[in-house]
Amino acid sequence: MVVGQFGAPTDVSAVSTGSQIMQTVTSLITGLAMGITILVGQKIGEKRPEQAGDVIGSGICLFGVLAAVLTVLMILGAGFLAGLMHAPDEAFSQTVDYIRICFAGAVFIIAYNVLGGIGDSRMPLFTVAAACVFNIGGDLLLVAGFHMGAAGAALATVTGQIIALILGFVLNTTRNHEIHLAFKGFRPEKEIIGHIYAVGIPSIIMASIGSVMTFGMNKILIAFTSTATAVFGVYFKLQSFVFMPVFGLNNGTVPIIAYNFGAGRPDRIVKTLKLSIAYAVSIMIAGLLLFNLAAENLLMIFNASDSMLEIGVPALKIISLSFILAGFGIACSSLFQAMGHGMLSLWVSVLRQLVILLPAAFLFAKTLGLSYVWFAFPLAEVFSAGVSAVFLRHVYKKEILPLKQSLSREK
Repeated sequence: MVVGQFGAPTDVSAVSTGSQIMQTVTSLITGLAMGITILVGQKIGEKRPEQAGDVIGSGICLFGVLAAVLTVLMILGAGFLAGLMHAPDEAFSQTVDYIRICFAGAVFIIAYNVLGGIGDSRMPLFTVAAACVFNIGGDLLLVAGFHMGAAGAALATVTGQIIALILGFVLNTTRNHEIHLAFKGFRPEKEIIGHIYAVGIPSIIMASIGSVMTFGMNKILIAFTSTATAVFGVYFKLQSFVFMPVFGLNNGTVPIIAYNFGAGRPDRIVKTLKLSIAYAVSIMIAGLLLFNLAAENLLMIFNASDSMLEIGVPALKIISLSFILAGFGIACSSLFQAMGHGMLSLWVSVLRQLVILLPAAFLFAKTLGLSYVWFAFPLAEVFSAGVSAVFLRHVYKKEILPLKQSLSREK
């Protein structure tokens, strides 16, 4: 919004293109950071704070190497990436500047993602809020005040995350007494880094699958009209307001389940999962009602044309039918990740987006027309919810039930 109001049209294009590259790379970082979060939660639950500190230390070493590699590659390859993303000629130089400035601060962005998710749910809240506040404040100062355009937006992003990194470090060293960070004599442990990758890689692949699905859907829709792809893009912006609270719920659920799994408390695991499902489904029901009762109003936020309304209103109503089952699936995914079964979440994501959604959308497009393409979304959620239920039963019998039986024998 700030760049759109106070920058040139070329700055808007540069930030849009550069942000897509940043989001793709950030998915790599956050996936591995999730691995650290889960392992730390399990070690704290097992009452092993020193080992939790070792996990963080090994994670910092891993991300330090990653930051160095990404910084060099992205700064040197900024022009190639801008061309790969088809940055407009008139905005090409601004896009390259945006990418280079963002990745010049890659070490801070990566460290922020490592420390920002550790601790109870209040600490990540404070660090993320700090990053957002200083990022927006920096945009207003550098873009609106000093008219630095896309370069100012990039600098504001890096500055916001540097401040959030400092806050995260201070909170975890002064307020989080369950984690002991001792860097004296520390050396990274190959086994811990292996565990981080084992848990984090499924999250990275899931994010990549989402990018493939978006690319595929755009290819299917552009065969009808560019307005259809615009509707799809607007849908993703709108659905984020429904899905983000559920993903936030997921981020809060993962460390709680990981902690109680490490502590051997199956009752709390089950209770947390039940609450997570209940809240996620409730949020999704509200989203379903909103999309069905106010579809036209939502589209008009983006100054929708008559043709966009004609395509978009039924599209939002049909796609939103998938929301309730999606809430159940996200809640199940949090359990799988927290208990070290990230591959189960990965298989569900592959089934939903690549095995069912894209082929169904392509088939509907070829045989029934544009109006039926949107039914691929609820169809995919039906299948993925069924598989999630099967996997949930498997994890319960393999991991949770033995914990219950062990506690019963001890009593």
